[in-house]
Amino acid sequence: MTAYFIQAFIYLLAAVIAVPLAKRFGLGSVLGYLVAGVVIGPVTGFVGQEADTIQHFAEFGVVMMLFLVGMELDPKSLWAHKGQLLGLGGLQVVLTAAVGTGVGWFLGLQWQTALTIGFIFALSSTAIVLQTLDEKGLSKTEGGRNAFAVLLFQDIAVIPMLALIPLMALPGLKGDAGAVPGDDSGLSLVAGLPGWGHALVVVGAIAAVIVGGYYLSRPLFRYVVASRLREIFTATALMLVIGIAALMSVVNLSPALGAFLAGVVLGNSEFRHELKASIEPFKGLLLGLFFITVGADINFEVLVSQWHTVFALVLAVLAVKTLILWVLAMRFGVRGSNGWLFTLGLAQAGEFGFVLLTYSVENRVVPADIAQMLSLVVALSMFLTPLLFIVYDRIVLPCYRRSTNDEREADAIDEHAPVIVAGVGRFGQIICRLLRANDIPIVALDHEFEQIENLQKINIKSFFGDASRPGLLETAGIEQARLLVVAIDDRERTVGIVKHVKKYFPSVWILARAFDRGHGYELREAGADNVVSETYLSALELGSHALTAVGVHPMRARQMTWAFVDNEKAHEDELFDAWKEIEEGINFSPRYGELFMKLEEALNSAMHRNWEAPKPEDVPVWTPPDK
Repeated sequence: MTAYFIQAFIYLLAAVIAVPLAKRFGLGSVLGYLVAGVVIGPVTGFVGQEADTIQHFAEFGVVMMLFLVGMELDPKSLWAHKGQLLGLGGLQVVLTAAVGTGVGWFLGLQWQTALTIGFIFALSSTAIVLQTLDEKGLSKTEGGRNAFAVLLFQDIAVIPMLALIPLMALPGLKGDAGAVPGDDSGLSLVAGLPGWGHALVVVGAIAAVIVGGYYLSRPLFRYVVASRLREIFTATALMLVIGIAALMSVVNLSPALGAFLAGVVLGNSEFRHELKASIEPFKGLLLGLFFITVGADINFEVLVSQWHTVFALVLAVLAVKTLILWVLAMRFGVRGSNGWLFTLGLAQAGEFGFVLLTYSVENRVVPADIAQMLSLVVALSMFLTPLLFIVYDRIVLPCYRRSTNDEREADAIDEHAPVIVAGVGRFGQIICRLLRANDIPIVALDHEFEQIENLQKINIKSFFGDASRPGLLETAGIEQARLLVVAIDDRERTVGIVKHVKKYFPSVWILARAFDRGHGYELREAGADNVVSETYLSALELGSHALTAVGVHPMRARQMTWAFVDNEKAHEDELFDAWKEIEEGINFSPRYGELFMKLEEALNSAMHRNWEAPKPEDVPVWTPPDK
């Protein structure tokens, strides 16, 4: 038992140290988990052979992830995108498998082995790609949606792949599961059945998931909810997912596919939000554990002895898949930055590659020594995936933005006004409407053409152009303007505009939109005359309503709200000075914390100052809002 505690502590400690560091340096949590696995496995040897066993357990995180993905998916929307699912996803799997088969056959492998290798490298990492897209907020983009469609088709395609592999067994090859550990439970409902019997059992299992999820889950959850024990609801959610995964496994189907189908069925249930809240923590922890085991499972002995072959195969896999994906993206109209997101995001091999390798070794299709090397190639390609997303973020996306701006020339600005508004998105549009309603002339600028069209629809004169370009501001009449409102949703560009205008046009008053407190301090240091956080005033308003809702008199709630604002303003200079010292590298974080404590004490004092209690009959009685 002590050994288990020590191993668990090592895995968790590695994650706690590596993941926050990776996030701090902008590398993403997935790369942090992978690096943690490498450090505690091949580098230091803190974990050993148990990493293989833990990896199979941790793969359940992928099952949970697809269950949650299914809950977010609307079947009508899935059918509406059948072109991407079948066309884009189907062509990607077929073309990549064909190229992999051809290369393997050219290198002298049996066609059965070559075809299996083609299957393995046709798959991408559902776990890494969906996790990274979600972290970066790219899931809803065109590239993200098409990547999801391909990943979904790949997960479905695993089913016929698993069915074909046993039919391609090589008589002269010995099965050896030692190189790539597999499932040795031996429990199967379809073993020894004829083809028609196997098909009936599979159809029955899928029907049981769909029908049971639709008709039986609601009475079950109502029964559990009646107990008013949250932990029992969590246990029920886990029981549901584990049971579906087990059912799919004993009929030789993908547990992830079964969980996905169950998620789709339960997506319209009234319990969907509670289910998500119960499953999410387990999914995140198991996925992190899975990525750690991938890093820990890298065999450095094989890597050192055959490094040239391994790295050549990794680069070949990435290059071939990138080429195929890019061609398909162009063919299906996924262009620009979305095309590159789609291409780079799916260029790796995937976690189901380990499953197919295990299955192919057990069924005498792929030799154990080749499987050992291919397992290393799969792991390293997954290891490089976060770096491909970094290439997209820091190279591809900025280049595309610049080229997009270059393709369309800035509009000719044929009028000037005392107020210039830079940025007319959801924040800047409100400013423009308020100014126009009071007959104040403005010149509105934005580098997103869609935003310009939106303003023109409501008869607000606006112009296309990047306000961070000094020439455009001069054309817009910044020299004669009295006020510049910077409402751009880009931290660096906002600071750059403020610095430029204050340097060359110091008489212009600048109002700037800040993302958070730190960004507000940056803008203040750059010379902005007034800085407003984009969420500060709306949070104050909602906080005032919250005070009223719990029984505080509305006048008292308003007074407390503005006492809060006055208190923050009174200590703003102190906090700003402390922030500057931290930015300069001086370790003043204790002083920063002390200032916040001082601010809170002054706030508590201000809350009880100069207040005359209302008469009892004037105090509203709080009642819970209607559901």
